[in-house]
Amino acid sequence: MEKIVRVDTRKRHVTQYQVTEEELHWGGRGFIAHVLLREVPPNCEALGRRNKLIIAMGLLADTNVTTTGQTSIGGKSPLTRGAKESNVGGGAGKKVARLGIRAIIIEDLPTKPQTDILEVDARGARLVEAPELKGLLVDETVAALRAKYGKKVGIYCIGPAGEMLLHGAGIACPNDGDEQIRFAGRGGLGALMGSKGLKAIVIDDADTTYKAPIANPELMNETSKWLSQALLTHPKTENRNLFGTPAILALANSSGLMPTRNFSSGSFELADKINGETIRDTILARHGKTGRPCVAGCVIQCSNVFVNQVGYKTVASLQYENITLLGSNCGIGDLDDIAELNHLCNQVGVDAIETGAAIGVAMEAGLLAFGDAEGAKDLVRQIGTGTHLGRILGNGAALTGQVFGVRRVPVIKGQAIPGYDPRGVKGNGVTYITSTMGADHTAGNAFETLSYMNVLDKQGQVDISRTLQIRASLLDTLGLCLFVRPPFLKKPENFGKLLEGRYGWKMSEREVVALSFDTIKTEREFNQRAGVSEKHFPIPEFMADEPLPPKNAVFDVPMEEMSSMWDGFVPDKLL
Repeated sequence: MEKIVRVDTRKRHVTQYQVTEEELHWGGRGFIAHVLLREVPPNCEALGRRNKLIIAMGLLADTNVTTTGQTSIGGKSPLTRGAKESNVGGGAGKKVARLGIRAIIIEDLPTKPQTDILEVDARGARLVEAPELKGLLVDETVAALRAKYGKKVGIYCIGPAGEMLLHGAGIACPNDGDEQIRFAGRGGLGALMGSKGLKAIVIDDADTTYKAPIANPELMNETSKWLSQALLTHPKTENRNLFGTPAILALANSSGLMPTRNFSSGSFELADKINGETIRDTILARHGKTGRPCVAGCVIQCSNVFVNQVGYKTVASLQYENITLLGSNCGIGDLDDIAELNHLCNQVGVDAIETGAAIGVAMEAGLLAFGDAEGAKDLVRQIGTGTHLGRILGNGAALTGQVFGVRRVPVIKGQAIPGYDPRGVKGNGVTYITSTMGADHTAGNAFETLSYMNVLDKQGQVDISRTLQIRASLLDTLGLCLFVRPPFLKKPENFGKLLEGRYGWKMSEREVVALSFDTIKTEREFNQRAGVSEKHFPIPEFMADEPLPPKNAVFDVPMEEMSSMWDGFVPDKLL
């Protein structure tokens, strides 16, 4: 049977128990939602005793389905003050699943400042003091853990920003071989981990005896094979494999939705120097790598290894979101500068999206000029060293705007808007406002609708956002990457086949949608009790007032329509 690990950081006591029949139906983001609603007071302090850091595996995590190495990490967010789930690739997730662990729940606060490692293996789990790790950058932390535990363990860790409880801090997870550093970046969960006195979690599955109880191995293998083959033959997979997420940059720029100079424009005159084709050409010319996986067994392999001019790795992976927020949003059009900024964010342990938005706000305030790459790098370094200015930026774009009196602050529900300006793709604006996650494109990204609807028309955007949010919630609950969506659009019934293969559950498409909506409904209940809703956190006023060049659109989807989008919703065939 699968088990749950609970860690009391005050008593320094660890317990394990088998999942109940009810908990067996919770996975990933869904597991986090239910634990939050049942166990965490909605109005508690995000970094206080009553919040919990929850690491949860998806419903398919212990199967051979492609991309199921994703980990959901969540809790009450220091930024949004509501429910938050951020998922991450890397090497640790599969190891947690191989130990038969559905979730690790970290509770309470230490009685004194701690720098601990949580060791998790086949024998159990334990807290170990590790003062030697205090203040280390992420790469330094990973190197120290490898020296102590070996090359084959999985790692979740934080950098100095998480230790300082900065609200922009994330949680790092290297992949096998440490080629990639992946981040659960959104929502300030690195600060939540730091508040628990945890510098790192080390997962060792070497001696595990757990074997996933597959209800129907033949159906499981057949459907898993279908998904892999369908992905391998899909044009989007080839595009992502060749160019990664930067493949969309040119279209985002020409469509006028790419954040530029603190969201004052939707296109960047230097976009050709930082788009997907240029990145691929640069990487190959320097003998870097493209088409790399972030989790073992992924057939999409959309990651890259960006190297400097002499062939040494700068950062892996360089992604669209980070390029736009650290690049065009700051007026920076040099790939090497953007890659180094991304690397610095990773080492300090802050979300590159939140940090890029905060730097853009600082530039708007006149602290440095747009395009000043060296000044931007200095600001990130200051976050890591904890200067007064660094702590302001490390706490995110909203606080930076408050401190420096900036009106154009691109945040919704306290969290920075990612690389899709809501005036340029209005479905994303609906998602940012109505989702439980705040300004987070992974909660339901409408960028794909550019190919089949008018993204500047306010009509129909609420309906498409609702559909996309259901899809995203389902994938997060199953533990699958968002990029596996295309094959399921043609055969949504195969979601049910995967669950039947693993658990023996016979679920119609409507029942699968209900499983997904259960996650959203549970999160919404938590948020409503916490006072976090679309009615309280609408679109920033400047996005309703200032036309966005070059399309000169404003965000004008009626709040009445958005605030009622889930009223009376009945799960149906929306996959």
